Amino acid sequence: MPAPELTTDDIRSDLSTRHAKLKWVIVIDDALPAGRQANAAACIAAAMGRQHPALLGADAEDADGFLHPGLPWAGCSVLAADSATLHALRTKAAGKEDVLIVDMPDNAQRVRVYDHYLEHVAGAKATDLVYCAVSLLGPRSRIDKLVGKLPLLR
Repeated sequence: MPAPELTTDDIRSDLSTRHAKLKWVIVIDDALPAGRQANAAACIAAAMGRQHPALLGADAEDADGFLHPGLPWAGCSVLAADSATLHALRTKAAGKEDVLIVDMPDNAQRVRVYDHYLEHVAGAKATDLVYCAVSLLGPRSRIDKLVGKLPLLR
């Protein structure tokens, strides 16, 4: 699914993230150890930034003149779910218009050679993939309906 189109009216870094038309969430397998959860969040965020660069706000300059690269103006909620819920969420989101999905199959954390990861995914049916994390970006109301009452990752 392509990234949701944003107009200049949609990109509002002057408003609370709760008022943004766009919502971004990362849902992580709550059974993973903390280090693997952090790795999944970092990898998913990097991939999402590549897929939708308009998520990143302007660079900030401090009083000493040092630049701090732009961060997501829309914020990002990091939620928790079990493995089955992650798979169901990814499947359900795939059928929604204007929802960008970035996922991380568990094999990505088990291989050290990226080409091996690509081979694994290419040889697997979508129904057989197990996810460490799934990230969704889209209209706030649509994302809220998809993630429901999932809790924050703790």
